[in-house]
Amino acid sequence: MPHDRASGAKPAGPCVLVIFGAAGDLTKRLVVPSLYNLACAKLLPQEFAIVGFDLAEQEVEAWKESLTGMLEQFVAGTKGDGKIDQEVWGWLSGKMSYLQGDLNNPDSYAQLKTKLAELNAGNCLFYLAIADRFFGSVVEQLGKSELACEKDGRWRRVVVEKPFGHDLASAKALNRQILTVLKESQIYRIDHFLGKETVQNIMLFRFANGLVEPIWNRDRIDHVQITVAESVGVEKRGRFYEKTGALRDMVPNHVFQLVAMTAMEAPNSFEADAVRTEKAKIIDAIRDLKPEDVEASAVRGQYEGYRQKPDVSPESEIETYAAMKLSIDNWRWAGVPFYIRTGKRLKGRKTQIAIRFKETPAALLRDHDTDSRPANWLLLRIQPDEGIAFEFGAKIPGPQMRLGDVRMDFKYQDYFGTAPATGYETLIYDVMIGDATLFQRADNIENGWAAVEPILEYWDTHRPTGFPNYAAGSEGPKAADELLARDGRAWRRIE
Repeated sequence: MPHDRASGAKPAGPCVLVIFGAAGDLTKRLVVPSLYNLACAKLLPQEFAIVGFDLAEQEVEAWKESLTGMLEQFVAGTKGDGKIDQEVWGWLSGKMSYLQGDLNNPDSYAQLKTKLAELNAGNCLFYLAIADRFFGSVVEQLGKSELACEKDGRWRRVVVEKPFGHDLASAKALNRQILTVLKESQIYRIDHFLGKETVQNIMLFRFANGLVEPIWNRDRIDHVQITVAESVGVEKRGRFYEKTGALRDMVPNHVFQLVAMTAMEAPNSFEADAVRTEKAKIIDAIRDLKPEDVEASAVRGQYEGYRQKPDVSPESEIETYAAMKLSIDNWRWAGVPFYIRTGKRLKGRKTQIAIRFKETPAALLRDHDTDSRPANWLLLRIQPDEGIAFEFGAKIPGPQMRLGDVRMDFKYQDYFGTAPATGYETLIYDVMIGDATLFQRADNIENGWAAVEPILEYWDTHRPTGFPNYAAGSEGPKAADELLARDGRAWRRIE
């Protein structure tokens, strides 16, 4: 395998990766390209094997061929010559085997057990790249077949994709179901947002910089805006989206993870449970909304053209946009609103945390136009162009005392020369080494659903008015602007 490791990280220990849903889109687009990147970085173990498990009946060579085609598309847009490193891919694909099986058939798990015995598998990672309705039953089958049993020093870990439940009750039920088979330490509830470098950097940026940490509180911060905007629509995911909507799809998981990383207290250490405990506290501290407060604190929208998409009802009332005003009831953030928004077919693709600092007293500038004073913003860009920017005021050259907006901008690509990645590389590697820091614990999941439960219940019983209510390619519905305008604030532009 070529390429020297530059990260300083050591290869993971020996293990076998079993991918349930091996022929699916998630495996082809994200899981396998991530494994390829890990192989390029020499972070996969030499004693490694991949077993693809899927209902589709095909030979292993046909499966590899389909993976190669998708990997070529992924690599084509990266730096260099845009070609797959054949030595690396040959090594990785040579570790692959394929097993046709039924997720609900105990005989298929018996065959899988036999296959793992042939591979002399000790440590096993089971990746559930499957529809969420199968999560619980697959874990139960792993338990019945004793594939999840840890003994003689070997580990067995399970990666569970989102959505983890569709509301608080289903999330609790799923946690109960899988925790009857697995210990919490064996469960890795994955959220690819947490694999982004900027998200991981939030804690270090906050807690390792003496310039930042003392001002990260209600005394100096006016409000926080978190945006997860997509320029694409639902495309061919209409059937999924009609059952889910923007709020369920994005807020209790992706968006609340960004809220937690932004607002959490400093953990006692960077050990997994210490970090996850502080994150859980923040989500638990989000003020519960009363039914009569939902209209003033939450906005939903649907873009023009959504109802014409495949598998979408021509009278659909599902939201493709959601915005909320959150209040975090703790000492650090009392009185500081967190505004969050997420949506499809917006003006641009942007995931960003924007910190707005309070203004200085106007006394020094009393003879000048104080309304035009530059605002101080700290911008944490998750995607695209991962990085951090700071906007502040500086004197415009000339004889007059005039202030102008200036910007300092740091980009990971420019400074560190980071290669394009899926966001899953760090997460898959962390599962292999047993580091659960970036994964959600059961209480974190349930707290997230509890925070949005009042909105879900209200929206389920109150029909939306005026759908569709925003143009495709716009900033979103007018009501979202009014949500901030009532507080004398405005959203940052989606560019």
